[in-house]
Amino acid sequence: MLKHLDFYPDVLHANDWHSALSVIYLKRLFQTRQGYEGIKTVFTIHNIEYQGKYDLHILGDVFGLGEDAHGILEYDGCINLMKGAIVCADRVSTVSPRYAEEICTADYAHRLEYIIRAERPKLRGILNGIDYDYYNPEADVDIPFDFSSDHLSEKGQNKAALQEDCGLGVSRETPLFAIVSRLASHKGLDLVVEIAERLLSERDVQLIVLGQGEWRYEQFFRELERRFPGKMKALICYDRALSKKVYAAADVFVMPSKSEPCGLSQMIASRYGAVPVVRETGGLYDSIKPYHEAAGEIFGNGFTFAGYSPGELWERILAAESLYRRPDAWARLVKRVMQTDFSWSASAKKYLEMYQEL
Repeated sequence: MLKHLDFYPDVLHANDWHSALSVIYLKRLFQTRQGYEGIKTVFTIHNIEYQGKYDLHILGDVFGLGEDAHGILEYDGCINLMKGAIVCADRVSTVSPRYAEEICTADYAHRLEYIIRAERPKLRGILNGIDYDYYNPEADVDIPFDFSSDHLSEKGQNKAALQEDCGLGVSRETPLFAIVSRLASHKGLDLVVEIAERLLSERDVQLIVLGQGEWRYEQFFRELERRFPGKMKALICYDRALSKKVYAAADVFVMPSKSEPCGLSQMIASRYGAVPVVRETGGLYDSIKPYHEAAGEIFGNGFTFAGYSPGELWERILAAESLYRRPDAWARLVKRVMQTDFSWSASAKKYLEMYQEL
């Protein structure tokens, strides 16, 4: 298409296995042709688990590549498009600095750690951002009451509205915990299952879960709602507008992922003043730093834990609940959380720096 468009970019930036072949074709078939010789390539990995694997027999008749490309695309006895793009690209990036480190290890790389390590000098990690126009609590048509970090009383009105809509007790004193997630194991929901009943039976808290996914989790949360009416609401659906109502109403946002290349939910929650409780992995580690106080100052923008255990999640949830019982300190933290910059401005500069390196 570049020839027909008469447009030859300085940098070709491909994302994930779906567009990996563009990087491979440029390197193997086009780079010696007029107009293509100066093009540099960036290949971004959003989730290394999805690699684009195919039978070796279709290398020629489907992908149009000769046997000389076999060594570049072959991995574990099959064509692996992600592996091929990693080898061919001038730079390989991930959607957070921490994830760039994690995929060098067997625990996170889904068997590609050997390739990542071999190509590590070209690896970069740049944190994603969120759309500050779409996610804007000061002018959001999807929430009942607009608010800002300087006007938090309206956030309380959003909380009361959602509590009433969901049949929860309308109470400012009761902290509202929320989960907005695909209901899948790697999102840390097995940890939530371990502590949810105890949390609702022993503590004066409320819980809202919005999402859909694995049947066992959908059923668990439905049953939890049945057992704890007025304290728990299971919204088993995918609804972006409703998710913003939940973010705007929640006091605490729970995201204990087992792995998370970047994660956007913790950023959206922060934008709407829901304090994140997260596990220190991938982009969660890069974006949420642990809350603490020193010399009258507060630091961090959430509550974090390192190990993958229900005990650590429980302890951090109790820490968040405890701070919520101190309204002045909580309001200071919420204001700090909302003022954390998760816009694309900083990330875009890092992408430009990477392009300029090339």
